[in-house]
Amino acid sequence: MLDAETIMLATEDVLRRYGPAKATVVDVARALGVSHAAVYRHFPSKAALREAVTRRWLHRAYDDLAAIAADTGRDPAGRLRDWIFALFAAKRTAAANDPELFATYGALAREHNAVAAEHVEALLGQLEQIVGDPGTARTVFTATAAFHHPAHAAEWNDPGREALLADLCAVLVAGLPPRPPA
Repeated sequence: MLDAETIMLATEDVLRRYGPAKATVVDVARALGVSHAAVYRHFPSKAALREAVTRRWLHRAYDDLAAIAADTGRDPAGRLRDWIFALFAAKRTAAANDPELFATYGALAREHNAVAAEHVEALLGQLEQIVGDPGTARTVFTATAAFHHPAHAAEWNDPGREALLADLCAVLVAGLPPRPPA
């Protein structure tokens, strides 16, 4: 039976095979042995299908960050450092191990697509859990963009990149405003 999950799995395979620029709904339908109309019954457009696949992929790739953010038994400075390094590691791993789906996410980010915006808002929400203030969360996110924005992926394996991130984290942690007692 054809369902949305089956279509998204096939779409991931098609995106990995052809890349986001060349993959089509017809390719997905062919991989499933169905007509493209059958795919369109579940997803109204290629864009909707691409967004659903990317949203699902992002949730899988970055769910571990939420656990770090929610661990209120630890001090905010340690959580912030761990969260930033975990985000960097997740992005770098995704870019290296799943380049076609990472490229799909990058394309959506360049388009300022709702899926990319939702991802950023979720990350900002996690940062706010850690630092306690939306403005500080946005500042930290912006300051660390070179370590998580897809436009910088080519730099992520440069020698000394992790040391640079450690230095940046030290500056950010030193500048955290004190949090009122809970």
